[in-house]
Amino acid sequence: MSDTADIVIIGGGIMGSATAYFLAAATTGRRRIVVLEPDPTYARASTPKASGVVRHQYGVPENILMSLYGSAFFRQAPELLEVDGERAEIGFGERGYVWLVTPEILPAVAAMHEVQLEHGADVTFVPADRLGARLPRYRTDGLAGAFFGGSGAGWLDPWGLLQAFRRKASALGAEYIQDSATGLAHSGRRIAAVSTAGGRRIAAGHVVNCAGAMGAARICAMAGLALPVEPRKRSVFLADCREDVRDFPMTVHPSNGVWFRPEGKSLLCGVAPAADKDPATEDDTVDYGFFDDVVWPTMAALVPAFAALKVSRAYAGHYDFNTLDENAILGTPATLDNFLIATGFSGHGIMQSPAAGRAITELILHGRYQTLDLTRFGYDRIIRNAPLPEPACF
Repeated sequence: MSDTADIVIIGGGIMGSATAYFLAAATTGRRRIVVLEPDPTYARASTPKASGVVRHQYGVPENILMSLYGSAFFRQAPELLEVDGERAEIGFGERGYVWLVTPEILPAVAAMHEVQLEHGADVTFVPADRLGARLPRYRTDGLAGAFFGGSGAGWLDPWGLLQAFRRKASALGAEYIQDSATGLAHSGRRIAAVSTAGGRRIAAGHVVNCAGAMGAARICAMAGLALPVEPRKRSVFLADCREDVRDFPMTVHPSNGVWFRPEGKSLLCGVAPAADKDPATEDDTVDYGFFDDVVWPTMAALVPAFAALKVSRAYAGHYDFNTLDENAILGTPATLDNFLIATGFSGHGIMQSPAAGRAITELILHGRYQTLDLTRFGYDRIIRNAPLPEPACF
């Protein structure tokens, strides 16, 4: 089946659907936008299994600005993504983000804090002698203080946001096709067409690779590009507590990066594996040992009430992990004129999806960034082996 589209987006998860929304909103039906998504249930996709956390506590300015843009968008999302009078329900709450620090990591995190303030983030440092008053249920001995993310920091419902983007993009004219890309036809410096498993051949004005953890590297290989993005498994646990935990902020522990936040009356929690125990894998078996050996002991040592936690549910999802520097890869490679990449977010994708979708839209329609200059996240840094990492604090 031969077909033609102005823009083909490969992957309909959070990044592909955010891009489809911004493109459809900007073109108002003047361009045909096709989104290829093989599984509309998103059973193995990264988005529904994400923590949904929104923070501005980064050291790379582009990460701060993208997340600030995301927070502003999420506040307006119920109206912006409304369809047929039905407001979008994304569950965004600015409930705070607390990064606890020890004396050892305080200088590095304080340097990041200066960059955050310079770029407009609402982050406040509370020293150890005042920490107990702010966090009365926490054990604060051994801590140097904490950095509190204020306005715009918190969490949302990733599934609700994905469905809201998808519904609104469709209402604005974007077409979702249940199919997967199997080949890219080249014509000089352009990708002329996308072939699919369903037997389609779609001639394309632009092609956007939003295939995420499981597919982005494969799609780039079809375009003749090496992409340092691979799936890394993250186990997430829903734990019940005897005490009311609904007023806890999102919290990150300084010793190992264990994190937790309320999810209804329970706690959502997890930790990234150590680098030498974090292989590329598509396996989605939950690693319960992380809870028993790392997450639970860390949380119980910090909050006495957490000694009685009990896991009620757990699941595993995958990061689209950029092995070069764990940051987004955005934009058009130098060797191609109409092929764009939006992947490698390494766990930042939900909060940065509005900024990324807007950025790709600007590159397609205007040939340059207009809202945020994200040039430093371009593919050329991969070729130059010039990583742009966040400061190491754990």
